[in-house]
Amino acid sequence: HGFVEGSIRRIKMENFLTYDTCEVIPGPHLNMIVGANGTGKSSIVCAICLGLAGKPSFIGRVDKVAHYVKHGCTKGSVELELYKSSGNIVITREIHVANNQSSWFINKKTASQKMVEEQVAALNIQVGNLCQFLPQDKVGEFAKLSKIELLEATEKSIGPPEMYKFHCELKNFRDKEKDLENSCKEKAELLEKMKQRNERYKQDAERYYERKRHLDLIEMLERKRPWMEYENVRQQYEEVKQSCDRVKEELQRLKETQAPMTLAIQEIERKCKNVDTKMKDKGIEIKETSKKCKEKQDALESKDKQIGDVQHSLTMKKDVELNRKNKIITIRKMIEDWQNELNPEGNCESLQPEMESINIKLRSIQEDKANIDSEISDLNRERDYLEREKISNTNRIKQFDNLMNQKEEKLRARFRDTYNAVLWLRENGNRFKRSVCKPIMLEINMKDQRHAKYVENHISANDLRAFVFENKEDMEVFLKEMRDNRKLKVNAVCAPSESFADRRPTTPIENLQQYGFFSYLRELFDAPLPVMNYLCYQYHVHEVPVGTEKTRSMIERVIRETRLRHIYTAEERYVVKVSAYSNKPFSSNTSLRIAQFLTVTVDTDERRHLEEHMKEITLKLNQLNSQLSTLSERQRHVDHKDNELRQRKKEILDIKAKKRQLEQKISTKYDSLKQMEQDGINMEEEEQNASAQIKEINIQKTMLVIELTQLIKDCMTLNMQKVDLALQSTLVTSKKNKLESDYKTSTVKLQAVQDQYVTLETRKNTLKANCKGLLTKAMKACNLNPGQQVPQEFKTAFQALPNTVDEIDALLNEERSRASCFTGLNASVVDEYKKKAKEMQQLSEELNQKKMELENYKHNISKVKEKWLNPLKQLVEQINEKFSLFFSSMQCAGEVDLHTENEEDYDKYGIRIRVKFRSSAQLQELTPHHQSGGERSVSTMLYLMALQELNRCPFRVVDEINQGMDPVNERRVFEMVVKTACKESTSQYFLITPKLLQNLTYGDKMTILFVYNGPYMLESSKWNLKAFHRRRRRVEHMDQ
Repeated sequence: HGFVEGSIRRIKMENFLTYDTCEVIPGPHLNMIVGANGTGKSSIVCAICLGLAGKPSFIGRVDKVAHYVKHGCTKGSVELELYKSSGNIVITREIHVANNQSSWFINKKTASQKMVEEQVAALNIQVGNLCQFLPQDKVGEFAKLSKIELLEATEKSIGPPEMYKFHCELKNFRDKEKDLENSCKEKAELLEKMKQRNERYKQDAERYYERKRHLDLIEMLERKRPWMEYENVRQQYEEVKQSCDRVKEELQRLKETQAPMTLAIQEIERKCKNVDTKMKDKGIEIKETSKKCKEKQDALESKDKQIGDVQHSLTMKKDVELNRKNKIITIRKMIEDWQNELNPEGNCESLQPEMESINIKLRSIQEDKANIDSEISDLNRERDYLEREKISNTNRIKQFDNLMNQKEEKLRARFRDTYNAVLWLRENGNRFKRSVCKPIMLEINMKDQRHAKYVENHISANDLRAFVFENKEDMEVFLKEMRDNRKLKVNAVCAPSESFADRRPTTPIENLQQYGFFSYLRELFDAPLPVMNYLCYQYHVHEVPVGTEKTRSMIERVIRETRLRHIYTAEERYVVKVSAYSNKPFSSNTSLRIAQFLTVTVDTDERRHLEEHMKEITLKLNQLNSQLSTLSERQRHVDHKDNELRQRKKEILDIKAKKRQLEQKISTKYDSLKQMEQDGINMEEEEQNASAQIKEINIQKTMLVIELTQLIKDCMTLNMQKVDLALQSTLVTSKKNKLESDYKTSTVKLQAVQDQYVTLETRKNTLKANCKGLLTKAMKACNLNPGQQVPQEFKTAFQALPNTVDEIDALLNEERSRASCFTGLNASVVDEYKKKAKEMQQLSEELNQKKMELENYKHNISKVKEKWLNPLKQLVEQINEKFSLFFSSMQCAGEVDLHTENEEDYDKYGIRIRVKFRSSAQLQELTPHHQSGGERSVSTMLYLMALQELNRCPFRVVDEINQGMDPVNERRVFEMVVKTACKESTSQYFLITPKLLQNLTYGDKMTILFVYNGPYMLESSKWNLKAFHRRRRRVEHMDQ
């Protein structure tokens, strides 16, 4: 029978994509599935993938499995029968639309998806491996596989089962080996650092012991020193005690000598006190007499002052009278001058008519100014309103420009050459005879961005980025500049000269609303006339209706009754064609892509309206500014005339005011003159009064002088008596001072002896206390209890040490200096040295263990590498042999090799495909960029063919890979596929194509499956192949 384990014996589909029900019986070798586009070839590929627990993402179409159920059905199913020597396996998958879930069955028994995946994996079926399963939408991704991904896919596809396992183990081993190498390196570095650090610790330990010897000697010196201090203080105490006894006897003798002097001092002090009392009384009497003399002197001075006041008052009155007479003369002169000044101003009545005329003119001018101000205010308000309108419109236009910039940014990100061409056109638009429209995607403006997906799915991407010209010569000039001179890849189209944009649709949209249609494509967007003209001509956007979910639910009726060629529902696009054989319509549908470019909308009508409104505002503003200039000139003229009238009015008012002021001044001065003439003083009478006052005051002064003379005599008598008492006080004080001096000398001597005694007594007590403290300190230094004798070992050690405190201190300082040289050392240094030595031992053991473990890993890697790399090299060499042979038969060159930059980096190993299609070229690595689409398809197909004879997988699927090949390569590749896939040793092969070249070579082991689909097809369950053969033989017999 020729089937290998896991080959597909039967495929059955119900309510799946385009099929109501269909059963496909493939052959064991090459299966050629042929049919027109949209008939359901790729549906068979989808059935194989989904039926074998593949994910929708493997196919590259929609992401939900429910979308694979035929429209209008709630459930669909796929059933695959796989060959197995012990008994075929039937896997069934039921797909439910409501919840996007699937039910699984194995041999008609309920199963889980995991059980199905395990059965499929056991048969080495990998629908996610592009080397085994290459759907139509994934053909381009094969060339995008990296070398590493291609190696893994090849290992899984044709390698022994353990090859990919060994590869994964090697990658894991290598990762662990790197970790172990890093760990060994770190531990070795750490061990070396620890050795260097512990060497320092060893030196520190030796220095610690030497320091300890110095510290022990310091300790013994510090124990002996308190005993030496105690002995020194004890000797001082004995000496001070003897001196204290001698001073005490001297103090007693001095106290006995001082007693008689104290009595004599007390007697003389009593006499001094009596004399001082008498002197004090005399001083009081002298003070009272002096006070009375002072009072009389003050009274005399007061009388002198009164005489001076009378004389000064008389002088002042003389001065006042003289000033009054001078002022009267001055005022009369001022009055005379003002009267002379007033005469020229005499008659002001002649100015009154002029004043009234000026007032009338000023009132008229004020009315004119008010009218002008009102007009200017109205015009300013209107201008402010227009300015605000202008700013608002400008901001709105900027918003539209920002939206257009967003559209241009999307163009720049996706089509950089087209964007650069737009920039060039913006600067050089004047070089063309007719207007040139920017790329269609920039010119189209959606009325509702939700409808952008319909337009983007209807217009090709090449046309969306195409410039639209009205003149073919302009287009040729543009393309020559862009493509030839600037090397930019741009597209351009020419709008038809005939007007298509205004054509009405064949069927009014109102007649289609019953099917859920709400608009034609043309009504969903705005565009310049040339762009709309081109789209109506090329894409018939005025004839393509857009519907809703209602349209989708009744799509068969819509197709049957409306005869529309293109139909859009909420999420799908339907293309309806008429069969050339039956003249019946058949349709294909695709899911709508998400809109990418036309989602930014700009209201062109509103922008145009705004721009027109801006022109009107500018015109009005210019008119207003002209009117304001005229009014301003009028206002300046009126202001000038107003100022002249007001100046003249001010001059007249100043003349009148000056006259009134002069008259008022003259009247005031006349009143002042009359008052001053009445205020005169009688100077003879004033002089007589002043002489009488001075005579009375002099009589009073004579009485005061007699009284003052008597008081001075009494004061002199009292002062003589006080002098006698002062002499007596001086004599007594002299005797007292002599006694006090003698007493003080005695007291000083007594105090000195007493202080000496107190000092010695204090010194004695201090030394006694020090002796006790030092004894306690010395006992404590030797750790002895009170009353305990000094141990013999201390006495022996003390004998070897100096016997004076100074010598002990000198030796202590020397030993401390030596000990201080060993800084930063303590007992922990030795412990740390021992601890670090132990840690080094442990780390050394760990390092040895890691090295052994690393050697084991290297040994394991070496064994696994040998098991993996040698078979892999042989496998790649076999693939290269086949691949090179296939390419050489096409007069081209290609090779496959195992590529890596470092033999030890097993995760960097990959398969590199290098090809060349022209003899003059060099071998180039297969990438999405170096080769054309047809060259990539040929390379992919030949690589898959090279795998075919080596294949371990039960079947391989390749969908429409011949698209894009030129006829020569397509014929050569087809012959290779037939020759390779029809060999006895190869596995099952599915090749899907919509067309075949004429006069191809076919093999006996090929199975050709023709896909016909349509409403008038006979159901496959009613087919009778025997009847077909009988009719064929009958026709042949009739021909003969």
